[in-house]
Amino acid sequence: MTLPNRIDLPGTAEHTWSSWAPLDNLPALDVNTWGDVVVVAAHPDDEVLGAGGTLAMLAAVGARLRLIALTDGEASHPELPPALIARTRIAESARALQALGAVQVDVVRLGLPDADLSSRESEVTALLRVHCSGFDTCLAPWDGDAHADHEAAGRAARRACPNVLTYPIWMWHWARPADALVPWHRACHVPLTADAAARKREAIGKFASQLSYRGDQQPVVPPGIVAHFTRRQEVFFR
Repeated sequence: MTLPNRIDLPGTAEHTWSSWAPLDNLPALDVNTWGDVVVVAAHPDDEVLGAGGTLAMLAAVGARLRLIALTDGEASHPELPPALIARTRIAESARALQALGAVQVDVVRLGLPDADLSSRESEVTALLRVHCSGFDTCLAPWDGDAHADHEAAGRAARRACPNVLTYPIWMWHWARPADALVPWHRACHVPLTADAAARKREAIGKFASQLSYRGDQQPVVPPGIVAHFTRRQEVFFR
């Protein structure tokens, strides 16, 4: 019998996470000491959901930033033309970066096939070795996130880059506090300033294609999922 993907199971409500005290007691990272940072995104919006507040804070202190978008997210709406969805999501990502204040970020879009990164993992690793070169810190999707593209991106980043922090996205949906599948011993967090948290909320709102109801269909990223990313912190795994 095939087990359902953890992403498709009933999720964990944000109030369950927000009431879990250990989340606020994770070791804190000081992003003010970071100079050259590259962010890897499997799809447009990963960079904002997982690390948007951190990006806003880094941009505010003048850090050198690069965004490597592995795919254009064209598979998010299978019923629509992929090229249309790709153009839409690229434009949404650009508007989101503006909302974060990350107007000087160097954006590298690789155009790899959405929903197929796991079969191209060696290629992703080689590309990241090139495009992450010269950066001190790499932020990438967590390689245990239960989304095949996120996991492939995270594994490739760990092989390609010397100093990697990974950010969870779907974990907040399928996991629960103290979940044994989550490496809490490697977890740390970035406390967000009020300005960075507000900019992140605005940036998330730029992804209308992912947030909008389509008839009786749920959004790709429904409100309950969005709630996980409106906190005053972002969690990373060392």
